[in-house]
Amino acid sequence: MSTEPVMHTPAAMKALASPLRREILRHLANHGPATSTTLAQAMGQNTGTTSYHLRMLSDTGFVTELRERAKGRERWWDVVKADRRTPPREELTDAEQDLAEQLGDSKLAEDLRLLSAFAHNRDEAGDWQQSSRSSTFMTKAQLKEFHEEYLKLVHRFGADRDNAPADARMILLRWIGFPDPADPDPLHLEGRPEYGRKTPRADG
Repeated sequence: MSTEPVMHTPAAMKALASPLRREILRHLANHGPATSTTLAQAMGQNTGTTSYHLRMLSDTGFVTELRERAKGRERWWDVVKADRRTPPREELTDAEQDLAEQLGDSKLAEDLRLLSAFAHNRDEAGDWQQSSRSSTFMTKAQLKEFHEEYLKLVHRFGADRDNAPADARMILLRWIGFPDPADPDPLHLEGRPEYGRKTPRADG
């Protein structure tokens, strides 16, 4: 996998807006190459549906056809590994910003569903879950640096499907940092006596 970030194009964001396409990508990343038929069986879809979504994902560079595995009309697909990111908001047009927000909302809903599914079966999973919830003060530059260091940790400790240890499982990692909506921007409050610094806190 290339270490250079690949920025989402508008077409890529539209492709990812489909929850089923994201499920296809997650299935391929976890279980390896598949055909439209095997994906349909795994996801309870028909082959026409999975074939269509695979073409959309191929057109936007998320999956690639493994031509060496083709047999007759049977086509095998796998994920294209890359460090994919949404471009900075200031680089997007208004329409692209709306698209990015819709994609973010859809991903958040999906993440909550996946976390809820895990929580209902946590006893079966043992101590696989690790989590932290905290708050602190950072500048925008520090937050960006923290994000890059987090990505380095993911690459340091993680492995792709083909190189993972035998007892490894796919772990869904979600990290997000954002200003407290209830805490106004200090640059807009400088000099106001009612504004005071709060103490950083850890919530566990």
